[in-house]
Amino acid sequence: MKMNREILRLAIPNIVSNITVPLMGIVSTAIAGHWGEDSTSTIGALAIGVSIFNFIYWNCSFVRMGTSGLTAQAFGAGNYGECTNMLARALAVAGIMGVAILLLQYPLGELALWAMNGGEMTRAYFYTRIWAVPAGILLFGFNGWFTGMQNALFPMITAVTVNVIHLACSFAFAFGLDLGIVGIAYASIVAQWCGVTLATLLLVTRYGHLLTAVRWSEVLDLQPLKRFFAINRDIILRTLCIVAVYTFFTGASARMEDHTLLAVNALLLELFTLFSYMNDGFAYAAEALTGRFIGARDRQSLGTCIRRCLLWGTVIAALFVGVYLVWWRDLVGLFIDQAAPNAAQIIELAGHYIVWIILIPVASALPFIMDGIMVGATETRIMRNSMFWATAAYFAIFYAFRPWIGNNALWMAFTLYMFLRGAFQYLMTHRLRTILEKA
Repeated sequence: MKMNREILRLAIPNIVSNITVPLMGIVSTAIAGHWGEDSTSTIGALAIGVSIFNFIYWNCSFVRMGTSGLTAQAFGAGNYGECTNMLARALAVAGIMGVAILLLQYPLGELALWAMNGGEMTRAYFYTRIWAVPAGILLFGFNGWFTGMQNALFPMITAVTVNVIHLACSFAFAFGLDLGIVGIAYASIVAQWCGVTLATLLLVTRYGHLLTAVRWSEVLDLQPLKRFFAINRDIILRTLCIVAVYTFFTGASARMEDHTLLAVNALLLELFTLFSYMNDGFAYAAEALTGRFIGARDRQSLGTCIRRCLLWGTVIAALFVGVYLVWWRDLVGLFIDQAAPNAAQIIELAGHYIVWIILIPVASALPFIMDGIMVGATETRIMRNSMFWATAAYFAIFYAFRPWIGNNALWMAFTLYMFLRGAFQYLMTHRLRTILEKA
């Protein structure tokens, strides 16, 4: 029971943090669906814009993941000097990346808009929201470090604050100033930079007495830097695969003969995202505790932690299967204006593919928790290789079945891709024995 309490202590704040992310997406999609006369075009434009930023953020998420596992291991070993060094490395890398993306915004933007078939509405959204990106990457660094320090409360406080500000500003800018989805982009800028300010204040208030003076000779020491960048290299390659899958999903939806499928697939993907962020709460708990117990060389606690986290992931998956079975129509209805002329068509079309949303939690129960275990154990090479194989299977399945079952092939490929991610990691770690041996 003590281990369950420890898992829940970390998981519940992370669930609250994570649940605000899809809720922000839900609110943004709902605003797009209620703004203007053509809700399908507006939702589609926002979906493409969000996919582009998902591409950017997911490719920068290694800052959080690489920081979390190494910080947790240093924390478990009681090495607070290295914890400080990890914070300095993370924020330095995040800052450099943020500036680079701003400098390269035009070629990045035009390439992304061309690849995703984005129109003028999406273009305006992109060149506005791009100024929020540096703040978002810095928050990855802060949140990864807090997680490694076994603190799930501060990321929760920051995430809730960011999303409350985003919600209020989105309504004010989109409807009050009649800016539409560009108003949602301005809301992102305000909210993300407020989040960075808050995270800095929390860091100084809580950890000022633990943080040692930053010694740049140690921060830039070759051996830990080599490990840090080797881990991040694997995470970047793995994340590129994830980005390729999700970006291709939206792009393939946009190229379907029935253009309404772009809006339908975007709405259904929001339902999956709701589950994924929920289960990720336990993945973050697995991340923090796995690293901590490996750093402390506590094999018994590590084994108990892994078993309990896998069990919690299974319970969450079963819960969402029930929710989707009973309330999928109500959930889809939240995203669109029921008075819109095409509202009934969108809901009816969504019903043709809802079976995949019901199946995905079952297929995804294992991979989310396995990702957390791999990050905490810094077994990023296994994460990378398993993702390579799962991504290859995704594209093979889609192109093999698309001529016969159309949009269903896209959902089938995505569902099997999720399942294979976890299955490959489990097998590549010799049924987790490799992880246990690290402690």
